[in-house]
Amino acid sequence: MSGTTPAQAIQDFYPDDFAHCYGCGRLNPQGLRLKSIWKGEEAVAHFTPRPQHTAVPGFVYGGLLASLIDCHAMATASAAAERAAGRKIGAGPAPRFVTAALRVDFLAPTLLGLDLEVHGRPKERGARKTVVEAWIVAEGRVTVRGEVVAVPLPSTMARPAS
Repeated sequence: MSGTTPAQAIQDFYPDDFAHCYGCGRLNPQGLRLKSIWKGEEAVAHFTPRPQHTAVPGFVYGGLLASLIDCHAMATASAAAERAAGRKIGAGPAPRFVTAALRVDFLAPTLLGLDLEVHGRPKERGARKTVVEAWIVAEGRVTVRGEVVAVPLPSTMARPAS
């Protein structure tokens, strides 16, 4: 699309001190660097697993799929918090959430090398927690579903000022 700027990922707005996550941290050079974009009423991300993400030849390791659900749900919760506060995503630092609970259902084997589309939608939103439903689509088929409880980053995880 000529003349348009691609939307920035929700994770691009995480404060630097909290942008090192293995799954989605923009400041982790060895991480997956998942990028979630808000579209309509949900967040969407794309990820193509590489050969090192193999479970058995030809299929994606389930732990990676769970990580994608987890990190994408945290971004979805962050975007939902901004929207609930009446702020545009990117208007300031995005609030950080961490996982309180994660349930993942593997519905079908996920083939390696395909572009995976990860979706997330807030199911329940409150001051103390956000419940996110998330799913992964490979070649038009939902292969993984999850439900994640996201809570605001507790102060005990913040780094002390130096």
